[in-house]
Amino acid sequence: MRIAVVALGKIGLPLAVQFADAGHEVIGVDVNPKTVELVNAGTEPFPGEAHLQEKLGELVPAGRLRATTDYADAIPGADAVVLVVPLFVNDETWEPDFAWMDAATTSLAEHLTAGTLVSYETTLPVGTTRGRWKPMLERGSGLTEGVDFHLVFSPERVLTGRVFEDLRKYPKLIGGLSDEGARRAREFYEAVLQFDERADLPRPNGVWDLGSAEAAEMAKLAETTYRDVNIGLANQFALFAANNGIDVYQVIEACNSQPYSHIHRPGIAVGGHCIPVYPRLYLSTDPDADIVRTARVLNASMPERLVAQAQGLLGDLQGVRAVVLGAAYRGGVKETAFSGVFATVDALKQRGAEVRVHDPLYTDEELGRLGFEPYAMGDEADLAILQTDHGDYRELGPADLPGVRLLVDGRNATDAAAWSGTPRIVVGMG
Repeated sequence: MRIAVVALGKIGLPLAVQFADAGHEVIGVDVNPKTVELVNAGTEPFPGEAHLQEKLGELVPAGRLRATTDYADAIPGADAVVLVVPLFVNDETWEPDFAWMDAATTSLAEHLTAGTLVSYETTLPVGTTRGRWKPMLERGSGLTEGVDFHLVFSPERVLTGRVFEDLRKYPKLIGGLSDEGARRAREFYEAVLQFDERADLPRPNGVWDLGSAEAAEMAKLAETTYRDVNIGLANQFALFAANNGIDVYQVIEACNSQPYSHIHRPGIAVGGHCIPVYPRLYLSTDPDADIVRTARVLNASMPERLVAQAQGLLGDLQGVRAVVLGAAYRGGVKETAFSGVFATVDALKQRGAEVRVHDPLYTDEELGRLGFEPYAMGDEADLAILQTDHGDYRELGPADLPGVRLLVDGRNATDAAAWSGTPRIVVGMG
């Protein structure tokens, strides 16, 4: 097949590589000329994705994968077009911002030719594929969906850093606007993906047709919103436990010892492209979902709550030398999307603290570009707040932070024994 992938980001590029590695001709489209240049040179544009560099090094020289900024070069005559353009959410209104996706869809429509399968993999509010993309594609192309081309929704279900592994591990969900579109989508994904055997699933691992685009859209929102709500519940338990001298981690371990409980871990922040965002996409079409809204608000409040707790112990934070440990949203991943570092730094600065940030994955220059004053391990500090559970921080002790008067461990990642004699707060522990 000839396949076009629109947007060569941290999901789109591995997808394009996966399709090419399965033996197909793939053209990637991206608005960033630098990304296109790097891909065509066989060089990964971003670090940290397992096996990406080695696969690019094989597929690009072999002529199986190339990139372009020109939709007219990639879209006409494609058997399938897969779109993975980012969808943003307005921080104030919590409404989806379709600007980038609208622009990509408009460009796609201008060059769409008959016989093409179009699959959106970007997570969407329920009803978007049918109510927004279908009419835009039909108007822009002059073609009729279900007759001249087919449109489906098939959510990505992978984590950056392990995309190729996750593509094999999880069922590929599809939802079409017609039976023929769903059939085409099943044939397409079965031709570009391979699946691990999984005895734990109710049916064989592979391509699962959910019967409609709306069901597939909701499935992606539901599985991610579940995690945010679950973490919100864990954080609620953690706040209560800390106020009552209880170790919430022992409680959670006990609860999860039977199969009907799967309580997640509490923490200072929920970050990344997915979990903080998709509940708000769900709320955009189900505004009465109070449990979803409450969990999102609680999770977003955790940095402020822990900084306030630190202030309660140290007193006035004016002029206090504070270091936030970890800029990344999760350990081992060089990504700051919706990271708790931003809210934590803001909460400290609002109280007059002098704030610096440390992260073993980022250079001082990179931290500076993020708007942070970098901290060098071994410099004087009064207060440390662990925001990211990097492996490097598990051996952290007071000697690494000379003068430290309080550690706030927002991830339960440090060793209590190493901090004997120095005040240490752990989220969820009294």
